[in-house]
Amino acid sequence: MGHREDISAFSNRFLSALERGDPNEVRAFYTSDALIWHNFDDVAQTVDENLKLLGWMSRKLPQRHYRIVRREILPDGWFQQHVLEATLPDGSPFRMLACCVVTMRDGLISRLDEYLDPAQAAPLKNL
Repeated sequence: MGHREDISAFSNRFLSALERGDPNEVRAFYTSDALIWHNFDDVAQTVDENLKLLGWMSRKLPQRHYRIVRREILPDGWFQQHVLEATLPDGSPFRMLACCVVTMRDGLISRLDEYLDPAQAAPLKNL
């Protein structure tokens, strides 16, 4: 496999792990010093801090799917535009649009910059 194919396969495995919601499985995709930054609060979280959110989301929205709108492989990672789709406990649909820029080092994610509108997450506040 070439560089582009390797990163594409890695990004697919990463997305599948996020959908399964197992924090230990997801942690294995990151370097030990990786950071996850959000545009809405300008805060860079550690992997462990971010995995707490994944655990909460997995409990509240157990059936989640990331629908890829666009993915571009970069020399050191990838750019991705996606829609997080799920069903809320009351049966109504949930959608949150996001973009992320993923930077890799030594075959693992060293930084993930996530861009989203937190207003779209409002239905999750009361779960």
